[in-house]
Amino acid sequence: MNVTIDNVKSYWNNQPCNIKHSDKEVGTFEYFEEVSAKRYTAEPHISEFAKFNDCEGKDVLEIGCGIGTDGIEFLKSGANYTATELSEKSADIARKRFDAYGYDVDVYVGNSENLCDFLPEKQYDVIYSFGVIHHTPNPDKVFSKIKKYLKDDGVLRIMLYAKDSWKGYMIDEGLDQPEAQYGCPIANMYTKEEVVNLLSDYDVTSIKQDHIFTYKIPEYKQGLFVKEPWFENMNDKVFSAMKKHLGWHLLIEAKLK
Repeated sequence: MNVTIDNVKSYWNNQPCNIKHSDKEVGTFEYFEEVSAKRYTAEPHISEFAKFNDCEGKDVLEIGCGIGTDGIEFLKSGANYTATELSEKSADIARKRFDAYGYDVDVYVGNSENLCDFLPEKQYDVIYSFGVIHHTPNPDKVFSKIKKYLKDDGVLRIMLYAKDSWKGYMIDEGLDQPEAQYGCPIANMYTKEEVVNLLSDYDVTSIKQDHIFTYKIPEYKQGLFVKEPWFENMNDKVFSAMKKHLGWHLLIEAKLK
């Protein structure tokens, strides 16, 4: 099947990413607080990579804001934050989050492969996208558009899925799937060499690998962080080495050439 952007939009409209991270009423302050707590407990590397606290006064553009979890952290840190999102449902929830925290944010809805068609022309200090661009049918088109919005001395920070990873190997063996919900239309995985080729218009300054999900799924769905026994019994130094070489997330920084 040829995956279209409409397939991708339908998938994320059906169940926005992380929407089930809380049992509280969707759109309430309490709901958003629980979603954030669960996300950053399961993925503590996000904050270090995003460098939220270094963005005070900077113009930040997020490609694919989802339900606004990382966006709030940029805003709390004093960034001048703008977002794009493909899924109308996700964008609506993100706007509710920003409102709940007292922020007025422009959230532009559209296909980032055609970014210039809906995002006003402006250049940003930071362009950030975490776990988004690998879900679009033509990632190269997104990166060709993004460069028009990046300042000459700006930085691009993105996360893409790693092909050479614990999860990637489990997917290859039919023992796992890219997303928590079934039926993800597309989830590209990359080697580090493929990332450099994909970002040929940029100077890739750093690629680090991180994140192995260690928790039992049934308990995790109940808000409990109970590790699988093979991870529970693993030495911390060994696990750190595993994340460095077999992590699911490629954490990429790049600049314009």
